[in-house]
Amino acid sequence: MDEVIVVGGGIAGCATAYYLARDGVAVTLVEQAGLSGLASSANAGSLHAQIPHDPFRNLGPEWAQNYAQAIPFYMASLDIWRTLEAELGTDLEIGFGGGLLVGATEAEMAEIAAKAQVERAAGLPMELLDSRSLREHAPYLSESLIGGALCPIEGKANPMLVAPAFARAAQAAGAQIASYSGPAALRREAGAYTVTTDTGRYTADRIVIAAGSASGALTQSLGVTLGVQAFPIQVSVTEPAAPLIKHLVYSAGEKLTMKQTRAGSILIGGGWSARVDAEGRPVVDVENLAQNLSLARAAVPAIGGLKLVRSWAAFVNGTDDWLPILGELPGAPGVFLNYVPWMGFTGGPAAARAIASMVQGKAPPMAAPFDAFRPRAG
Repeated sequence: MDEVIVVGGGIAGCATAYYLARDGVAVTLVEQAGLSGLASSANAGSLHAQIPHDPFRNLGPEWAQNYAQAIPFYMASLDIWRTLEAELGTDLEIGFGGGLLVGATEAEMAEIAAKAQVERAAGLPMELLDSRSLREHAPYLSESLIGGALCPIEGKANPMLVAPAFARAAQAAGAQIASYSGPAALRREAGAYTVTTDTGRYTADRIVIAAGSASGALTQSLGVTLGVQAFPIQVSVTEPAAPLIKHLVYSAGEKLTMKQTRAGSILIGGGWSARVDAEGRPVVDVENLAQNLSLARAAVPAIGGLKLVRSWAAFVNGTDDWLPILGELPGAPGVFLNYVPWMGFTGGPAAARAIASMVQGKAPPMAAPFDAFRPRAG
C-alpha cells in the first residue's frame, strides 16, 4: 500500500508528487491520459498576482475584498517560481517583465486606481502610470491608451515545460507515475481509499485529488459536493516576431491579455469563451476569436502584419468566489483537494507545496490564509 496517491497529472498533481517525494513520502501519481495534457499545457503561461480586472468590475467591491485574501498566496507562489528553474534543474522560460494593466478612458483609470488600492492593502506592489509613464514603460502600446498600473513581480513561463519538469523531478526523488491509466474511480473501504483505473488498482490511507475540473466528480464519490466548475476559454498565438512586448499586458476595458514568448510568438487571450461541441469538447468560437484579435491589434498596432499560427480551446477551473480550495475534505479524513481556479498555473507550485505539507500533518511553509481556502461542502 502506498503512503499517498495523487490523482491528476497536470501542474497541481505533478508538483504535489514532487514535494511529497522530496520529503521522503512514498507516492504514486495516476493520470488518465498524458501528463500535462489539459489545462496545465493549454493555458497561456501567465504568472499573475493582480486581482483580475473583469470580475473586479462586474462582481463589486465586496467580492474584491474577499478575493484579496488570495493575493499573499499568489505572491508566495511567484516566490517559488523565481527559483524553480534552479530547483528543477531545467529551463522553463520563466521571465518577470511585470504585469501592465492599461486603460483607455478616465473611467477605466478610476477603476484601475481603485483596484490598486485594494491590492496594495494586501501587500502587492502596484505603480500607477500616467500617459507619459506608460509610454516610457511600454512604447509599443497604442497612443489611445492613457495610463495604467504596473505590477513588477508578474511574469510568464512556458506551460508546455513545467508539469513534465515536476514529474521528472518527482520520479528522480522516488515517486511512481502511472500515466494513460484511464479515468479514476475513488472509493473508501476498510479504513483506506482505493483508486481504480483501467490499468491498475491503488490503495492508500491518504489521497490528493488534483484533477482540475474533474475533481468535483471524485469528491462527490465520497459524498462531498464542492463548488468546482469548468469554463471553456480560448487562446491564440502568432508567428514569431522581433522582441516587442516586454510585459504581461492586460486591458481594463475589454477581455484581453498579451505576452511575447522567448521564441518571439505573441500569445493573445483574456478569457474569451469557447464553444462546447456535441461531444463535450471545447472548440474555438470564431466570432469571439475575431473580437479578441481586433482588441489585440488596437492595443499593440505593430502586430497587425503578423500571421496567426494557431488558436485553441480548453477548460479552465473555476469557482464563484475565485478562491482556491485547498485542504482536507470534510467527512473524508485523509483526502486532500488541490484546486486553484482561474490561475492554477500561477498558483500551482504554492498549492502543491502547501498540500504536501498538510498531507504530512504540517503547516504550509508560507504566509497565506489557508483556513479561508478549506474545502466546505456545498
